[in-house]
Amino acid sequence: MLAASALFIVVAALALVRGGPLTSGLIEGIESQRALALVHEATGRPAGSQFTVVFSSPSLTYADPRFAAEMKRALAPAAADPRVLSIETPADLPEQLARDRVSASGHVAVAHVSLRDDFRVAQHQYPSIRALVTSSVLDLTFTGYLPFKQDLDRTLQADLVRAEAVSVPLALLVLLAVFATAVAAMLPVGVGLLAVVGGVAAVMLLSHFTDMAQYTINVVTLIGLGVAIDYSLFIVTRYRDELARGAGLEEALVVAVATAGRAVAFSGLAVGIGLAGLLFFPHSYLYAMGLAGAIVVGLAVIAALSFLPALLATLGPGISGGKLPFALPAGTGVWRAIAHAVMQRPVLVLVPTLAFVLVLGAPFTRLRMAAADMRVLPTHVEARRGHELLRAELPSEAANRIVVAVRFPDAPALSAERVGALYDLSRRIAALPTVRKVESLVDLDPSIGRGGYQTLYRVPRALLPSGIRFALRETAGETTVILAAISDAPPASDEARAVVRAIRGDRRVGDGTLVVTGATANDIDTTDFILEHTPAAVGFVVTATVIILFLLLGSVLLPLKAVVMNLLSIAASFGALVWVFQDGHLSGLLGFEPGPIEPTLPVLLFCALFGLSMDYEVLLLTRIQEEYDRTGDNTHAVADGLERSGRLITSAAAIMVAVFAAFALADIVLVKAMGFGMALAVALDATLVRILIVPATMRLFGDLNWWAPRWLRR
Repeated sequence: MLAASALFIVVAALALVRGGPLTSGLIEGIESQRALALVHEATGRPAGSQFTVVFSSPSLTYADPRFAAEMKRALAPAAADPRVLSIETPADLPEQLARDRVSASGHVAVAHVSLRDDFRVAQHQYPSIRALVTSSVLDLTFTGYLPFKQDLDRTLQADLVRAEAVSVPLALLVLLAVFATAVAAMLPVGVGLLAVVGGVAAVMLLSHFTDMAQYTINVVTLIGLGVAIDYSLFIVTRYRDELARGAGLEEALVVAVATAGRAVAFSGLAVGIGLAGLLFFPHSYLYAMGLAGAIVVGLAVIAALSFLPALLATLGPGISGGKLPFALPAGTGVWRAIAHAVMQRPVLVLVPTLAFVLVLGAPFTRLRMAAADMRVLPTHVEARRGHELLRAELPSEAANRIVVAVRFPDAPALSAERVGALYDLSRRIAALPTVRKVESLVDLDPSIGRGGYQTLYRVPRALLPSGIRFALRETAGETTVILAAISDAPPASDEARAVVRAIRGDRRVGDGTLVVTGATANDIDTTDFILEHTPAAVGFVVTATVIILFLLLGSVLLPLKAVVMNLLSIAASFGALVWVFQDGHLSGLLGFEPGPIEPTLPVLLFCALFGLSMDYEVLLLTRIQEEYDRTGDNTHAVADGLERSGRLITSAAAIMVAVFAAFALADIVLVKAMGFGMALAVALDATLVRILIVPATMRLFGDLNWWAPRWLRR
């Protein structure tokens, strides 16, 4: 078994080396993505394959010929690169458009660079192309989608390294305090690292076949490390308990795997089921993330039930090696006393505890969601700095652009009737609240009316003025025409969303139809996609978990109660998430910019936490069940089960909280929020829920806890 584990590590290492590309995460088929494909068709520029170079100088202005000359010289190597499709500087544009690319002070100007290949290829080409653009005269700042993606990936990688550097030592310290021997403490960490390496390798292999977001690596590491260490802790603790009772090495190992190992298998199944809920979000990176998460949990269970017993069998008495002079107090009698105290006054304990948990969850009712944008990056990262520079110096460049793609059934797109319909559409959009202006082929000159544009586009393209030919090249294809509404409302605001919905409210444009893209449209589409698929995912997770727990416990009531307990701790976590990350409380302490919650975060948290919370439920209830089957006394079984598992649950929760809290140190807000939410949920679950609410409810239900119809029990 140890040899097989070593071979697995070698194969995983090879998979890591040969890993495929990771993306920023896409949801295929939503309207904003379909519209981007039409933009590509009309303009010839692949979506997401662009970047912006911000040129600035404290002394020179663009009016100085040296400024424009240096821009041209700096961009020349990139312009000569065959991978570059086009470069637009103010000097390349008609005068009216060029003014929008130079700041009012003249000290800042921008150039837009488009690459030929689609984003999957362009993201790997960008670093070498970027290296071609240099200047010793002007300051350069790179921003736009490709720089954002690269800086996001780099920051996520740095977050991962930091989280592992913090979480592994913290987990090891807790294990040392629990076991008081160095050898026993190292075993769960080894299993955790084995599972994580395998999980990350699986992600890299799957990236060859499906869209894998960079976030997936962080999520897989976060979950894999936490559950693998916890599962190993359960087995090693039970093994040592059996040794302490006088069992031989082999007998102790058999009992540990038969009892704690069974709990680990069912717990892993529950966590895997939770993550499998993400499979109900097809054609999205959530689907791939759920698949990867289920794989890493499966690897954690397999490692805990195979690699770990092999290590224990090999070590033999060596499990007690490296004894430390300190350990956590055993707490003999403390947990039993708590259980008895709770069960003596179950209603008095239950009501205020439930009220407290519900108060924690209340802020979730005012949840606002918006997809991740440049603000997820820390302000010191270059792509974010460039974006902020544009907002300050060239607001039109950083403005909220709501892009409308109009598709006609055949060519030409600019017949007189269709130009008239486009003119009407443009004026309808321009009349919407917060829309500052519309950029399109029928908005080039305010002195030209509807009939004027219809007459203008009857003229052969070669005879048109250069500015109009440029506009045609940028916004019109054979059957597709692009318009852009510039809104003063921030992308995630209700006002901007109202504009998108108003445009979509009437899709007919002559004999053509329109679709909408841009940051606001993507927010709406992503949120709608999540909301559409969430009921099926939640229903599957809850139903499957109830069935698994029934198979484990043979009870009808306990699985239902466990689901309610999980929902309570998750609701409290969600409420705290809104209070902290949306409302901005603790933003100074945690170091982030408050704003709407990323739509995928609640789904990720629910699917991960629903299974993780079952760790302690399964461990506690299986211990209680052992004693109830032996004595038939529910009150005694609850007290004895909490006594035997209370210290272990506390230790396991401390490890989980240490691992998850380490990820809350991340610079990327999504990872920070996920680490924070999971750490809080586990802490609440292991304290208020398992120590107070569970004993209180089990006392109130009495022997009904273990009831099931005879036919169902069979």
